[in-house]
Amino acid sequence: MDGFWGSVGQAAGLILAWDADLIEIIGLSLRVTLSALALACLIGLPLGAAVGAFRFPGRVAATVALNALMGLPPVVVGLLVYLVLSASGPLGVLGLLYTPAAMIAAQTVLVAPIVAALTRQAVEELDREYAEQFASLGVGRLGRLRALLWDARYALLTVALAGFGRAVAEVGAVMIVGGNIDHATRVMTTAIALETSKGNLELALALGAVLIAIAVAVTGAVMTLRASAVRMAYG
Repeated sequence: MDGFWGSVGQAAGLILAWDADLIEIIGLSLRVTLSALALACLIGLPLGAAVGAFRFPGRVAATVALNALMGLPPVVVGLLVYLVLSASGPLGVLGLLYTPAAMIAAQTVLVAPIVAALTRQAVEELDREYAEQFASLGVGRLGRLRALLWDARYALLTVALAGFGRAVAEVGAVMIVGGNIDHATRVMTTAIALETSKGNLELALALGAVLIAIAVAVTGAVMTLRASAVRMAYG
């Protein structure tokens, strides 16, 4: 028990002292995660909205595919991205393997289907509600898509939150394509796994506490924004 509380105390000391290694790992984690989330939203929001709002041949198959891709195994995604970026792969000439860019690519592949599938669900529900109004006003496809995305903007904050949570907690894919290289590609999740295996529980606990704090802070911010929107809408 003394060892446990001693580790907790030392972990708190690392956080309070703003340890340089700790800050470096946290900073890289946030850069990789936020970059991947931005790319995933650029891909997933319009794709999911289009599948949810428009009727076209193969729409059911597209919906099933998006839902199925939400459960992509991270290690399989890591392997596929590794093969694409390796020296013998089609993008090997770019030299991106074992760099933050490779980690961003892997996380984007994991998060984009989640964003697209959840966006499809939110937009489809709104489209049913506004279908007659759009038809009576003669709104075109692009205008319809913009209107639905705008009206669903607060629901889409929750979608982005789900994508952020998926990305920031990722271990397997980023370990494969990033290599967990010190001062280069070591992020919070891979560092926790490594430091725990080495018995360096102080740093692992400190990173775990920061990871939880970030998740709570992001969730709180999204809930606050949504609550403010509701108050503004209903006076």
